[in-house]
Amino acid sequence: MAKYRKKPIVIEAFKWICGDLQTEDPAWFVEAMKAGDVCFEGLGTKDVCLLIKTLEGNMLADQGDYIIQGIKGEIYPCKPDIFEATYEKVEERYDILDCICEGVSKVDELDIDETDG
Repeated sequence: MAKYRKKPIVIEAFKWICGDLQTEDPAWFVEAMKAGDVCFEGLGTKDVCLLIKTLEGNMLADQGDYIIQGIKGEIYPCKPDIFEATYEKVEERYDILDCICEGVSKVDELDIDETDG
């Protein structure tokens, strides 16, 4: 049997904790709620969860699950242990390596002093 490795892609995600402690609701999540692709089940109870319409059918997200927006804009839940074993946080930065990898020449925009070192 062949073995496969997950490609290194960058996704957007947040940990859904519900209630007053929820400090972030990304725009793509709010839009999905407005479109009816994400809704609450059991709102006002201790067992509140999210019902998310996915490409594979409806999925439930419990408090503490991560909500992911995939590379094609799809939204799906992921249990914390799986998420933490599969993903690592990407620091948002733009440096010369990014320029080289993207095949663009933006060295002048990086505020590099060519007389240093």
